[in-house]
Amino acid sequence: MLGPVILAASRSDKMRRFVSAAPGTKQVVARFIAGETVDQVVPIVQDLADKGLELTLDVVGEDITTVEQSYAARDAYLELIERLKDLGLGTRAEMSVKLSMFGQSLENGHELALANVRPVVEAAAAIGTTVTLDAEDHTTLDSMFAIHEELRKDFPQTGCVIQAYLFRTEDDARRLAANGSRVRIVKGAYKEPAEVAIQDKAEIDKAYVRILKILMEGEGYPMIGSHDPRLISIGQELARRAGRKLDEYEFQMLYGIRSEEHIRLAAEGHRMRVYTAYGTDWYGYFMRRLAEKPANLLFFARSILTKG
Repeated sequence: MLGPVILAASRSDKMRRFVSAAPGTKQVVARFIAGETVDQVVPIVQDLADKGLELTLDVVGEDITTVEQSYAARDAYLELIERLKDLGLGTRAEMSVKLSMFGQSLENGHELALANVRPVVEAAAAIGTTVTLDAEDHTTLDSMFAIHEELRKDFPQTGCVIQAYLFRTEDDARRLAANGSRVRIVKGAYKEPAEVAIQDKAEIDKAYVRILKILMEGEGYPMIGSHDPRLISIGQELARRAGRKLDEYEFQMLYGIRSEEHIRLAAEGHRMRVYTAYGTDWYGYFMRRLAEKPANLLFFARSILTKG
């Protein structure tokens, strides 16, 4: 039951200050965050690409409070795309964006987020890659899906994320699978109320499989976002039953988690994409990683005790 507590703490300024100041934090954050700047993340991108892996890059940050911050987020992604172009890595690395970082929650936020993300999607397309819109809490999803639909008119390769624990997601999956979208399915990592989301972990896994089956049998491109060995095996079997070739779906896992599995899947011929986050505003992302797996929290606690 620690997960919901940690997720609540992810939005607490008091906890943010405490965690940031803890002696062992930097060591643990480095496990999940590839760096704070483009210069720091570029060698990691190159190394992962050299190992036969693909990437999706996330400049961490969310819950911004000013329009100026939304412009800064846009510019950070444009800088990243320019660096990928210089390195010739455009076809190996895509971008993941959270529309909250692009101003979605501000006044006229839907229009602002669309205006900010469009040049990022355009620049990504110009170097041969694309952008995936990350899913956030359930109150933001109608806006996210509308922006996704609008962007796909000019950039049909634009992807989006769906979350298995939400009751609405099976319907979303049917719609997206029918129109040929690129869709990443994850279990879900936000604290959601019982009226909109499944609370039992076993039931979430069952929903994940049902939804993945819809995606595999549809016309789109499924992206399996999971570290769960059982769900990975089920994903492979569903792909086989649907007659999909190895390049007609992919696996996605987080940087710093089950790295040996990244290599194994790639060696078997699967498309394996590593979700690689970087930036200075790492707190919210970091806390969700702790909430997802108790072992991560224990690792963090041991680091604090060791360094304290």
